[in-house]
Amino acid sequence: MKKCLLLGNGGREAVIAEQISKGYELYAVLPYENPSIVEYVEKTKGKYIVGNPFDKELVKKFIQENKIQVCVVSSDNLLQEGLIDLAKSLGLKVFGPTSQGAKIEWSKTYALEIVEKLAPEMVIKNYHVQSEEELEKAFENYADVNFVVKPEGLTGGKGVKVGGVHFKTKQEGIEYAKSCLNDSGKVIIQDKVEGSEFTVMCLTDGKNIVTTPITFDYPYRFENDKGPGTGGMGCMSYPNGLLPFLKQEDVDQCSDLIKRTIQYINKDSKEFTGVLYGGFFKCKDGIKFIEFNARFGDPEAINVLNALETPFPEVLKNITDEKLSKDNCKFKKEYTFTVYVVSKQYAIQTSKEPVIFRMNVDQIIKNSAKIYFANAKQLSKNEYTSVSNSRLFAITKTGKDLEQLRKEVYEIIENNVDKALDYRKDIGEIYIH
Repeated sequence: MKKCLLLGNGGREAVIAEQISKGYELYAVLPYENPSIVEYVEKTKGKYIVGNPFDKELVKKFIQENKIQVCVVSSDNLLQEGLIDLAKSLGLKVFGPTSQGAKIEWSKTYALEIVEKLAPEMVIKNYHVQSEEELEKAFENYADVNFVVKPEGLTGGKGVKVGGVHFKTKQEGIEYAKSCLNDSGKVIIQDKVEGSEFTVMCLTDGKNIVTTPITFDYPYRFENDKGPGTGGMGCMSYPNGLLPFLKQEDVDQCSDLIKRTIQYINKDSKEFTGVLYGGFFKCKDGIKFIEFNARFGDPEAINVLNALETPFPEVLKNITDEKLSKDNCKFKKEYTFTVYVVSKQYAIQTSKEPVIFRMNVDQIIKNSAKIYFANAKQLSKNEYTSVSNSRLFAITKTGKDLEQLRKEVYEIIENNVDKALDYRKDIGEIYIH
C-alpha cells in the first residue's frame, strides 16, 4: 500500500484523512493530536508525530525516513509557505499548489488582476490601494458604508469586512482599511453589491477540472447571519449539485473561469493541482467574482467529500496521473448537512483557558452521523479539550431528505454534546420552511 502524508490539522484535514485512509497508509505531522486524524493514521497502520508542520527540516526527515510517496496539503498557510514545493523537490506526487500557485489565495490583488484579464464582466468595481493618498482618493467615491474592505493576505476567512455588517460608519471602515494597509502595504476597497453568495470548488490535475456539488456555507457566528464572520458554522449541499437560487449555466460560468485561471497559473510551469475554490455572488446583473481559495473550504470539504461516490484514492491517483475527468470522479445524488460545534466564546472573545467538554461519541456514531474533530484533542473516553479559540468539531450526515437530515443532526447534538458548547441552530432553515 502506498504511503500518503497529510499536513494540516482542522476539520477539513479530518475528512481528508478519512478519505485517504480508504486506499493509503496515512502519515501526518501534527501540532497536536487531532482525534480524527490519529484514528485514521492508526487504522491504516501509518505513523504520526507531534511537531510543527511548518518546520521543513522536520517534514523532510519524516518523509525520507518513512519513504512516503504522496503528499496532500489543503491548508492556506502551509501552501503559502511552500510545503508542496518541498514534497515535489523530494520526488513525491502531490495534491495541492506550490507557493506560487497558491498566490491566487494569498494575494487578493493578484487574483483580481487575473480575473480582470479573463472575465472583466465578473469583477466588482474596486480600488487597489497601496498608500494613504490612494486610500483617501478611493473613499471619495463613497458617501456612506456601501463598500467592502479586503486585506491583501490570508485571514482564515475572517478578514473581509462589509459595510453595514462589520462596521456601522464610514469612519470605522476607513480605520480598518488603514490597519490592513499598515499590515501589508496593500488593501482592496470594493463596491458592496446585493446578491446571493455561493462557492464553486473544482478538483484539478492542473489541466482538467471536475466541479464538485455546490455548497451553501454559514459564515456568521449567530443565527440570522448576525455577529462576526467565522471560518464557517455549517454547510449543506443538494443532490443535483446546485442550490435553489442557481441554474446550471451560473455554475458553468464560474467553472469556466476557474479552468481558465488554472491554465493561466500553469502556463509556464505546473504550479497548481488540487482544489481551486471560487467565491461568487449571483446578482441582478449577472455573476460577480468575490475571491479564490487555493484549497478545500472548511466545512465545505466535509460536505463535498461525503458526497463523493468515486473512492478518493482513485480521484487522487487520477489527479497525480493527470487523468481527471467527470467519468472517474463522480458524486452521489444526496443531501449533505454539517453543523460545527464551538465554544461559547468562539469569535467573540479570546480565552486563554482551554474548554473541557464531553460528548457521547459511540451514540453519535450509532445514529449514523460522523464526527470530524478540528481544534480539540482527547483527554479520556468522551472527554476532550480545546487547543485554540477556533472551532471544535463538526457533525455531519448525508441522505435523501433534507428536513429529516437536519432534524437528526440537531437531535444528535442536543442529546449527546456538552451543553456548555454552542452552535448555530438555523443551518438549512430557510430552505425547509
